[in-house]
Amino acid sequence: MTQPLSTPFAFDTEFDAAGVVVNAAAAFRPIKRAYGPAEVDALVAEARLDARNQALAEIDSLQAMALSAIGEALASAAPALAQVARTHRRQAAELALTAARVVAASALDRHPEAPLQAALEALGQEIDASPRLVIRTGDLTESTHARIEQLCADAGFSGIVAFRTEPGMAAAAFQLEWADGRAAFDADEAFARMREALNSALAAEAGHAETLTPESTMEGRP
Repeated sequence: MTQPLSTPFAFDTEFDAAGVVVNAAAAFRPIKRAYGPAEVDALVAEARLDARNQALAEIDSLQAMALSAIGEALASAAPALAQVARTHRRQAAELALTAARVVAASALDRHPEAPLQAALEALGQEIDASPRLVIRTGDLTESTHARIEQLCADAGFSGIVAFRTEPGMAAAAFQLEWADGRAAFDADEAFARMREALNSALAAEAGHAETLTPESTMEGRP
């Protein structure tokens, strides 16, 4: 039959040669039951310091988690924000173009000869030596014809001015033809070219727009 393992008895209390206790066993060590005011203050201060350090560590951990969550939210929202910015720029440009067209239409209704006058002033040297100038316009009144002839004379043209009425042409639209060239203006075509240039500019801007990132969005924040 197997004998049970025996555990030697350990004496925790140590004595010296004279029988004086050198190291008392843990079971027999006295437990301090009372503390002085200074000891209590020291224990309280130590406990407060430990609690403060633990609270600060928890705050740092929560702050890091919050910043990480904000960064992830900004990263996921950046494409949508960029699209909103592009849409806003396009709508603002469309509004400006529409307002400009309304203002231009009102001005041309009141002064239909203004674009032709500007063209004659700009082309004065080119048409000066031409013997004949053909002006194609819409249905204009006799007084408007007289003003245009005066504009040609003021621009230095001394040749023959021949008017040709083109049905359907807008009042402010015109075509100029002389020996060495021609020029034309139509408000609808001008605004169509402006819209095409605007769309090209917006497309180019969208292709080179700055990408929104959490770092760039939060730049400058404490």
